[in-house]
Amino acid sequence: MTLGRKLLATLFAVAIFCAPNLPAQTPAPSPHPTSTPYAGDLSIFEEPGRDQRLQIDRVMDLLYLKPGSTIADIGAGGGWFSVRAARRVAPNGRVIAEDINSKAIAYIQQRAQREHLANIEPLLGTPDDPKLAPNSLDAALMLKVYHEIAHPQLLLANLRTALKPGARFGIIDKNGNGADHGLNEPTVRAEVERAGFRQIARYDFTKADGQDYFLIFEKQ
Repeated sequence: MTLGRKLLATLFAVAIFCAPNLPAQTPAPSPHPTSTPYAGDLSIFEEPGRDQRLQIDRVMDLLYLKPGSTIADIGAGGGWFSVRAARRVAPNGRVIAEDINSKAIAYIQQRAQREHLANIEPLLGTPDDPKLAPNSLDAALMLKVYHEIAHPQLLLANLRTALKPGARFGIIDKNGNGADHGLNEPTVRAEVERAGFRQIARYDFTKADGQDYFLIFEKQ
């Protein structure tokens, strides 16, 4: 090796040794305020008559849930929707009950055992990744959850990967500023479409006063 090459090699080694340790990139935060994920008493979602007020059977019809389907309940909480979906997709279908709260996951595990619903699979996710297997879902639903998502583009990208071609993705929420347990419908639609989805339907029957919206998307 010539003197010039030795000098270059030495300078290169010194540069690598002296290079600063750059901090790991963090996920981009939501461009709007978000609500703190609920971590209180999970039984409050079990009020009598909620099935009828929300028209949950109609919701499942519009998501094309049938025996044998696999659906993800994103932000499942106490599993209110999960148990209803589990009965709809039985005997061969599955419900992935995902939540970022480990207490909610334990609660759903106990509930599934108590209600003899072996086709519910609790899954602990993270704020930016629901940890779903690629190309595994026929449908997904976020029921009053979207306004809590801190990193929407990352989470939506991971969810999109998990959906099969033709799968339906539903969002039920209400209008708000993000910090008040709601998020304006145009904002939700813009974010979801930016992540590679196409809106195919919109309804407002999930609350009698029409303040809630139910959007259905499919991935492009």
